[in-house]
Amino acid sequence: MSSKFAVRACLVCLLLLPAASYANGPYPREATSQGVTGARIVIPLTDGWRFRQGEGTSRAEGLTFDDHAWASVSLPHSWNRVGLYQPQVPSRINTPEVINKAMGLGWYRLSFTSPARLAGKRVWLEFDAASRIASVWLNGKLLGEHQGGYSRFRFDATDALRTDGPNILAVRTDNSRPAPGSSTVDVLPLSGDFFVPGGLYRPVRIVVTNNVHVDMLDSGGPGTYATTRSIEGGSAVVDTEARVANGAKAASTVRVRARLIDAQGTVVASQDQLEAIAPGGMVTVKNSLRVDKARLWQAVDDPYLYRFVLDVLKPDGEVIDSVEQPFGIRTIEISPTRGFLLNGKPYAIRGVGYHQDREDKGWAISRADVEGDIKLLREMGATSIRLTHYQHSQYIHELADQYGLILWDEIPLVSQWTFGEAEVATEKLRANARQQMTELIRQNQNHASVAVWGIANEVDFGNSLPAFLTGFKGAGPDPLPLLAELNQYAKTLDPTRPTALATCCEGRLFAADVTVPITAPAADVGGANRYFGWYFGEPGDLPGHLDLLRSQRPSQPLSVTEYGAGGALSVHTDNVLGGMVDSRGRAQPEEYESYVHEQTWPLLSRRSDLWGTWLWAAFDFASTVRHEGDADDINTKGLIAFDHKTRKDAYYFYMANWTSTPMVYVTGRRYANRAYAVTDVRVYSNARRTTLTVNGNALPTLTDCPQRVCVWTGIQLQSGANEILARGEFSSGSQEDRIFWQVAPEALRSTRIDSGAMVAARAAAGVFGSDNFFQGGKPGSVVKPADFGKPAQPTQIAGTADSEIAATYREGEFRYRIPVSNGKYRVTLTFIEPSDKSVRVFDVLAGGRVAIGRFDPAKSGAAANAAVIRSFVTPVRDGLLDLWFKPRSGQAIVSAIQVERVDH
Repeated sequence: MSSKFAVRACLVCLLLLPAASYANGPYPREATSQGVTGARIVIPLTDGWRFRQGEGTSRAEGLTFDDHAWASVSLPHSWNRVGLYQPQVPSRINTPEVINKAMGLGWYRLSFTSPARLAGKRVWLEFDAASRIASVWLNGKLLGEHQGGYSRFRFDATDALRTDGPNILAVRTDNSRPAPGSSTVDVLPLSGDFFVPGGLYRPVRIVVTNNVHVDMLDSGGPGTYATTRSIEGGSAVVDTEARVANGAKAASTVRVRARLIDAQGTVVASQDQLEAIAPGGMVTVKNSLRVDKARLWQAVDDPYLYRFVLDVLKPDGEVIDSVEQPFGIRTIEISPTRGFLLNGKPYAIRGVGYHQDREDKGWAISRADVEGDIKLLREMGATSIRLTHYQHSQYIHELADQYGLILWDEIPLVSQWTFGEAEVATEKLRANARQQMTELIRQNQNHASVAVWGIANEVDFGNSLPAFLTGFKGAGPDPLPLLAELNQYAKTLDPTRPTALATCCEGRLFAADVTVPITAPAADVGGANRYFGWYFGEPGDLPGHLDLLRSQRPSQPLSVTEYGAGGALSVHTDNVLGGMVDSRGRAQPEEYESYVHEQTWPLLSRRSDLWGTWLWAAFDFASTVRHEGDADDINTKGLIAFDHKTRKDAYYFYMANWTSTPMVYVTGRRYANRAYAVTDVRVYSNARRTTLTVNGNALPTLTDCPQRVCVWTGIQLQSGANEILARGEFSSGSQEDRIFWQVAPEALRSTRIDSGAMVAARAAAGVFGSDNFFQGGKPGSVVKPADFGKPAQPTQIAGTADSEIAATYREGEFRYRIPVSNGKYRVTLTFIEPSDKSVRVFDVLAGGRVAIGRFDPAKSGAAANAAVIRSFVTPVRDGLLDLWFKPRSGQAIVSAIQVERVDH
């Protein structure tokens, strides 16, 4: 069922009037029904809940338990708030005072009266999800326990329900961190680069049916299913299946009718048949519906939906039960040579990875929240979403059907499936994996948007598995037996869709003692999570790597399921190539995230051998293993911030490339206070012609910018405010974007460069920019970089008040061509010697003349982490200060450059 299309079932939706608890006040009023005979009654249980977090709650499931002191909450609800941007982030919502990362028990209690006229009815409690284990009592009777935090589940509450007074519903949720001996030791996921909040974070409701009904215990699914068998000559054949249960003590004969109804309300196909059902029995009814002149579901181009209605009727025609769902007639094929085929034609999968949490709510989100996300992604031009790394709500599946987005669904088998030195998964964990696979497929297989069933994510680390995930020591357990089991099991549940698997590690360059299992063949179609330019290599390495994977399995369809980089809203760089990548630390500028996407997408877009691509990720999300960029407990690779509103620059890069919507966007608006008075201006524009004016001065028009990235280089800014205005010319008119940059007066008088730094460090005096204006050389640092859970370890450097600036350097043979006005300048250089084994002698030339000759930093006192500072005066006559660091032996080196005019 779903909140919009769900159950025609839902002919009557009643708001229950709950009280705080039986022990705390008067009985609530009875929820009354004015429904049609035979219709389901659906009663949302939203308000009036009492909640308490933590251990030590004894007998809270009992009727007379006093919950007066508990907090009053409404559903959806979670006690967790995780993820904190640093104070300088303007869009920050969470503050340290609201953060709650506690994992464990959370108790919920609700008092309600039952609806009237329940004779001969069945009463069900339906939970859209509860994290991660839920134990449910009604009036002190344990109805059951559900293990798994992402899927819908139901309990039969008929025998426990009181019709003569208030009912007490008690739910104990448990999101304890999985560990040996914990309650969740055999409940997936065991680990992952995301936080798992607790609570009743999706809706809960009562559903009342007749004794004869479409099966309510079919693993949370609708109990009735439809599949497009074929499309030929404009006609389609749709196979249907329904499970009809008889909860009565007498046999029953019913008519089961399957129908497809178009958007205008016309029945386009119908089949029905009589069935006899034994007391307490179940029948499975199969039919085929032929639809002439079928209008196909064509994804975003035309996401046309029929209504699939399954009616259970008495022989005289009275409706006993009815379930309705949207249904799109379509076929999907994934080919290793032709890619993704929708209704027999190639279709471009331009996707994003998606986590369901947001800064202000965690997982307790609404349908409106999800629809807002989808609108943002469609505005960007995305045609697909990978629902990572667990089962997502019915909301997003319904909305994907309506908006025409292709979905990759997957279960939460992520990175780990054993503890300690165990080589194989326990039988309980294997059973939990099968259960979650069953629920994923049963609950979502009617959705036209769902293309594949993901059986796992990144279970191929081998003995390179990060200790932050598992702490496993040794060669690593073999994932292939579990993957083989899940692959085959998924096919028994739904043979019409392929299985999929996302890998991390095959073909990467590791140390000699690292071995990784080859897992990709365990599923029908493959996906590669590859972060070239971020965790390893360069963006340009990706094509060769994909060629290697294709050569290994030419008959298996291949996709790229994750790529990207971190992007901090308040961290910026003047040159993305100026320093080393800081993938685990704080120096993660927004501009570098854009650079990785600018470099990677052109490489992917040119490949015809990929059936899809999904960037990582749509939104920033909570992950307590991360302290990076300008955030704690947040993965900052999103194109949109954790508030699900603030769009980073890279978002607009894809909008320019993925849509025909006229747009022009100036990057770098959050880097408002500029370190240098001369800079490049980058504009994302899908206009044929794009113009730029700076402080009213027009610059040359650029035409058909490559990859929709227009760049004006060496733009001179003025002291104070600078207006940057870009305009794109379209057939429908012009579009423009305007930003303002500030330049301090001292930036026109002096240039300070933090050599080897992608993000400039703070200085004791003056403002340094990140490494810029260089040609050649490589960046380096004496700082031990950050790792998961471990901050960077700085090295104290003597002889300077600016140890952080001196700690980075540029090395090799290189030149700096620094734009300055003509005049006389004092150049001050800071040097260190990062290695006690290095032998280097070099000259520093200014304007072609030797300014510092035969310089050896170690012999000049730079050894043992000490800085040496040298300065000289040089004229500049052509508007460019040319500093050439020219080795005589070994490599030249410099840590900081300061250029100040002295003839004013």
